[in-house]
Amino acid sequence: MTNTFDISPLIRKNVRELTPYQSARRIGGKGDIWLNANEFPTAPYYQLTQQTLNRYPEPQPEQVIKLYANYAGVKPEQLIVSRGADEAIELLMRAFCEPEKDSIIYCPPTYGMYMVSAQTMGIGYKAIPQTENWQLDLPNIEKNLENVKLIYICSPNNPTGNILNPDDIKTLLNMTRGKALIIVDEAYIEFSMQNTVVSWLENYPHLVILRTLSKAFALAGLRCGFTIANEPIITTLQKVIAPYPLATPVADIAAQALSPENISIMQNNVAGLNKQKQKLIDDLQTINLVDIVYPSYSNYLLVKFNSSVPVFNELWQHGIILRDQHNQLGLNNCIRISIGTQTECDRLITALRRLTNEEISYG
Repeated sequence: MTNTFDISPLIRKNVRELTPYQSARRIGGKGDIWLNANEFPTAPYYQLTQQTLNRYPEPQPEQVIKLYANYAGVKPEQLIVSRGADEAIELLMRAFCEPEKDSIIYCPPTYGMYMVSAQTMGIGYKAIPQTENWQLDLPNIEKNLENVKLIYICSPNNPTGNILNPDDIKTLLNMTRGKALIIVDEAYIEFSMQNTVVSWLENYPHLVILRTLSKAFALAGLRCGFTIANEPIITTLQKVIAPYPLATPVADIAAQALSPENISIMQNNVAGLNKQKQKLIDDLQTINLVDIVYPSYSNYLLVKFNSSVPVFNELWQHGIILRDQHNQLGLNNCIRISIGTQTECDRLITALRRLTNEEISYG
């Protein structure tokens, strides 16, 4: 007889009701052209140099902190390193929000983990939609600040690719001074580095910036992210982070990636990818199935099609895996396309031209 045990009564109510974040890997797909996860299309090569795997790693790897602080133009005391920026999103909630009492604000359409992390922790969440041109709705944010401790904004924004108006961010910072922390997610900032707000830290003690090695540094598989903030915030996060967030091999490779030589290589790769992005924009604009290719300051494009679902499904069936966005707020008929290699982008354009010439069902 099978011994069964219903664990449902033991699961926290908010977790029982939770719809998990649908990451690109969770959604799956079978193909050879992967343009769905905003990964850098080519992999760097590193060799492990640290062999002390019998010992626990440093709680905060000193060399990684020092090198990233130098790269970002901040003091080491203004940094904490975590398992990707995703862990940092949750660390902030864990440190600053009381479950069942406090709330966060996020501004869709945007990265889904802000809401999912709040749901997981039993923290309130208020969605304040962006304006029609994907900017902050400051009046509505101001009306909804009660019990809000954290406000997450993403610039360049995922999945739209646009930059938030810096004057609006400053207005938001002034509006929330002494009330809430403003978290600016800069996961894609290397693709438009002139738009970083790191230099504002001196004037805004409640500003927090999230960064990662996953995108421009081409190390998504490493899971290494950074929180940049003033020292009192970093000290608070140190209280709630896991004892050893970065494995020794991760810290080893991260330190190598942050050497002056490899930073220069990254910057050259970004320049090349931005040129490739412009070519893909130009090519997409020749496709009859395409309505709009939105401007992008990141390593992906948001594209509005005449009818996105049949296009997405046809490409999926032919091994070209994109990221469907049509269910996101205000993104009807939109697909997000990561910038791949030139060969991958050419394959995509060829497939779209074939679909243009075929009668695909729009039912």
